[in-house]
Amino acid sequence: MVSDHDSAGTAGDAADDAAVERDLRARFDVVEGTVRVAGRDVTLLRPRSADALISEADFVNDERLPYWADVWPSSIVLAGHVAAMRGTGRRLLELGCGLGLVAAHAARAGFDVLATDYYEDALRFAALNVRRVAGVAPATLHLDWRALPAELPRFDIVLASDVLYEPAYAELVADVLARTLAPRGEAWIADPGRLAAGMFVDECARRGIQLERARRVPWVDGDIRQTITLYRLWLPSRRPG
Repeated sequence: MVSDHDSAGTAGDAADDAAVERDLRARFDVVEGTVRVAGRDVTLLRPRSADALISEADFVNDERLPYWADVWPSSIVLAGHVAAMRGTGRRLLELGCGLGLVAAHAARAGFDVLATDYYEDALRFAALNVRRVAGVAPATLHLDWRALPAELPRFDIVLASDVLYEPAYAELVADVLARTLAPRGEAWIADPGRLAAGMFVDECARRGIQLERARRVPWVDGDIRQTITLYRLWLPSRRPG
């Protein structure tokens, strides 16, 4: 269940949300699923099956798969962590926002949130879910990590969950952090033990982004057992060299 705060907003906002939801329900087989984060149940609108969204053309073009349409354990752990942070007066960027679970808890914590994803439909679901959960509309941006827009600002906090599933992403995500973190900004990356995680930490170090600590969080949900590592990295006010 979501709190009374979740339904906050103007009549215009509610009408906009209703129109977005009608469009999503018309184009997708949609369900509402409940996720428990930090002791609270949160309801998200999502496609029934991520597998049903696989596009052969997208995969052939750039090996793109609709990972955004699932709720991953790493995102639940990261959302719980962000829920306890103080966000007032701070700008936050999420890389790969998916359905908006982490962005919603960041908005609840008071951050000024920019939710980004490579799939435009992910942004539509995320914006609606953030409004439902947090009662505010996040800024959203369709973002290709290989071609960051010149006008993209720097952020106090950058978040990502389970984005290191290909070796090439170690360097790519490190590049994005180096480009988007403000001086003394911090990044929190949640990872379930993907192949590229160790390489990613090394790539960050090469860019002057320091690993402060890594906290391991056991995850159990039925037969699913993972250990999620929360990496806290930060950018000093002056980079070495």
